[in-house]
Amino acid sequence: MTSVEIYTLESCQYCYWAKELLSRKGVDFREINVSGNSQMRQEMIERSNGGTTFPQIFIGATHIGGCNELYALEENGKLDVLLNPGESRQA
Repeated sequence: MTSVEIYTLESCQYCYWAKELLSRKGVDFREINVSGNSQMRQEMIERSNGGTTFPQIFIGATHIGGCNELYALEENGKLDVLLNPGESRQA
């Protein structure tokens, strides 16, 4: 499974929903809580090409965006492909 990193803030409902979806799918992820840490927040902004909203989610080297984009990938059947590249090609 591809590594997942999620930049979060405390008390962020969208962060909670994103983590909940990933947990429900059995995905291990690295949470990077940037609350009160301006250096980590700046890292997130640079890594996400200017993304300042929360969460910011990365699957492998791919920046997928935030909670809405994560749920859209799930609804369109594309999240599992990103999480498990190669598995969907096996039949």
